[in-house]
Amino acid sequence: MTDEILNCTARDSSTGKPIVVMGVQGCGKSTVGRQLAEALGMLFEDGDDLHTAEARAKMASGHPLTDADRIPWLARIAEGIAESVGRGEPMVVACSALKRSYRDLMRAVAPTLMFVELFGDQALIAERLTHRNHEYMPPTLLDSQFAALEPLAADEAGVRVDLTNTPDDIVGRVLEFLHT
Repeated sequence: MTDEILNCTARDSSTGKPIVVMGVQGCGKSTVGRQLAEALGMLFEDGDDLHTAEARAKMASGHPLTDADRIPWLARIAEGIAESVGRGEPMVVACSALKRSYRDLMRAVAPTLMFVELFGDQALIAERLTHRNHEYMPPTLLDSQFAALEPLAADEAGVRVDLTNTPDDIVGRVLEFLHT
């Protein structure tokens, strides 16, 4: 796989654009998001921390979230992003942001938001999930996440990066994109 640069207008991290690192479970969103935030001197937030207890329980029982479950969660994330931009402290957030409509909702609240999509083979991600123990996200939900996934489109600000790269390499590629 190769990386895909989308809507590749010149970017500069000093402009303070918030970033969502997105993708299915097990793709490395939190790891890459933390490293990217550190490299950019930005705050980091893991969107998983903003799920309600009910949503966590639903996922832990093996049931995927519906759009109705996700919309309030995405709105909380987007509001937090917009608040951080308003304070002059834009952040990097790890959030699945699987569907275009979810990303549109987030951009409606935080218009300068850009996305970093970590993409890769479902079998590889499934194998990775066998080596981790997530508090409430069982590996059995991976199929539903891939079914819902709508990759970044050419008109969306962002970059798709192959998750077979190391986290350091992924962050390096994103930094190159931001400074193009």
